[in-house]
Amino acid sequence: MPFNLIAANPVSNVEIVFRVFIALLIGSIVGVEREYKNRPAGLRTHVLVCLGACSIALIESMFSAQLATQGGDSHIAYNFGRLGAQVISGIGFLGAGTIFTSPNKKIAGLTTAASLWNSACLGLTAGYGYYWIALLGCFMVMMTLMLLQKMIPVNSSKRVEVRFIHRNETIAFINDLFAKQNIEVLDLDFHVESTGDPRSNDPNVYTNIYTLHLPNTMNYADLINTLSAFHNIQLVRTTAS
Repeated sequence: MPFNLIAANPVSNVEIVFRVFIALLIGSIVGVEREYKNRPAGLRTHVLVCLGACSIALIESMFSAQLATQGGDSHIAYNFGRLGAQVISGIGFLGAGTIFTSPNKKIAGLTTAASLWNSACLGLTAGYGYYWIALLGCFMVMMTLMLLQKMIPVNSSKRVEVRFIHRNETIAFINDLFAKQNIEVLDLDFHVESTGDPRSNDPNVYTNIYTLHLPNTMNYADLINTLSAFHNIQLVRTTAS
């Protein structure tokens, strides 16, 4: 059915401008959100992806309409949607460029890659003339990027490195904090370094690396601030799981 609808209605110049404008609007909305969060692919990248996908959809729509107006020569075979399929799969290379691994082996950029892929899909949707689907899709993408994490808070397991002195006193403080805040310790690695100062009652520096799961009422920034305020703790930081 979609093929017959598009083929039977050649795209006018006004319609072309309107479809391109919808694609520009969608790419801008998604791109501004990514730009605001200082992600690798921002406003210009999302707009270009969305406009490029829209142009492919327009070409395919116009080509199909042109075939229909020429009487549908039986010797001509055309697989409608083939160009659009190449856009959806091909955009994966651009999305992969936004995914990187930081020095601590943490993978980042997956959300930006997904937003780029969605921009391409929404651009195709606008280019084929399904405006309400495109605008609804844009609205849902923005809801996902901006509101979903706030509406459904999820604290994933992370590793927290704590470097400290005076082991007995500090361990008692950490264990008491974890118990009061309902923080679950999933795993613990540790090592000890000697300062070589014989005048100290406890010349060692201790490093504990906790794998933790926090309750939804607490985040890692709050935990780090609380731990770093204790006078025996020299360093607190999150590391890759």
